[in-house]
Amino acid sequence: MAIDQAAKSAAAKADKGGISFFQHMNELSLFVAIIVLYVVFTSTAGGFMSFNNQINILRDAATIGIAAWAATLIIIAGEIDVSVGPMVAFISVVLADLLQWGVPTPLAFALAIVVGALLGSIPGILRAYFDVPSFVGTLGLWSALRGIALFVTDALPVSIGRNDLLDALDQSIFGVPPAAIIMLVLFAVFAFVSRKTAFGRSVFAIGGNAQAAFLSGINVSRIRVALFAIAGAMAAISGILLVSRLGSGNATAATGLEFDVIAAVVVGGTSLSGGRGSMLGTLLGVLVITLIGNGLVLLGINPFFQQVVRGLIIVVAVLANIQAIKRSASRNKG
Repeated sequence: MAIDQAAKSAAAKADKGGISFFQHMNELSLFVAIIVLYVVFTSTAGGFMSFNNQINILRDAATIGIAAWAATLIIIAGEIDVSVGPMVAFISVVLADLLQWGVPTPLAFALAIVVGALLGSIPGILRAYFDVPSFVGTLGLWSALRGIALFVTDALPVSIGRNDLLDALDQSIFGVPPAAIIMLVLFAVFAFVSRKTAFGRSVFAIGGNAQAAFLSGINVSRIRVALFAIAGAMAAISGILLVSRLGSGNATAATGLEFDVIAAVVVGGTSLSGGRGSMLGTLLGVLVITLIGNGLVLLGINPFFQQVVRGLIIVVAVLANIQAIKRSASRNKG
């Protein structure tokens, strides 16, 4: 109870000074941006509004979104995770191997999620107990997981054959892909946890001022480890959905996913310096990033230039965050 009160107090300090106003304005601007993107791509990109393409948009959004919910909490806590893409690919290979060995599908799903959580906790432990920056820890994990997955598969897909449960995960329910439903359910869970629980308030407090949070009685180390373990579990869920979509485990899949995830979170208004962010903002950021990627593909834009666009989006979003923080600080002084 005391920790809960301490988390509330520390989170309140981290969230003052017009930050809420900025978040609401950012979310409103993202709503407008989504409408504008639909108008622009509908008029310029052939087939953009087709039913099949909208289904593809939902599937792509789910791939980014499921990982983005955990990434939002990590960034709010003042950390970063760049291991998402290789984690998804590695788990897809692990799941495919488990199924090839005859492990029952539900058990294989559970084991894949546990493996993801355990692997994800490694950079969390390094950060919490050895003071290794999370960027360095997750970058090392990024390299190790991609390398191991490529080595054990010789960069070839790992076929799983016919699997009724995985096939069901790729079949639409009333026109909506199961992946999108899972994404929205997890969104609701993370939105509740981030705003209505002691754990969520502690995350904001740590991002606002980790030392003050620690002195207030919050177990900073344990929460950091938990955040990265959760991120690993979410990446594992994305890996399971990837296998259902591709029909195989693939070590080369999800390349660059980590950048889409970070872009979606930052565009959604989460501050890279920690202490500020919202799940609704990230959801809108996911839709913006997905729509831009889908529209550029339909327009036949060079894939290399698409990476330039993603980079520009991240830079502009970070600049907007920095300016918002400066304006909030100046209002507080005033």
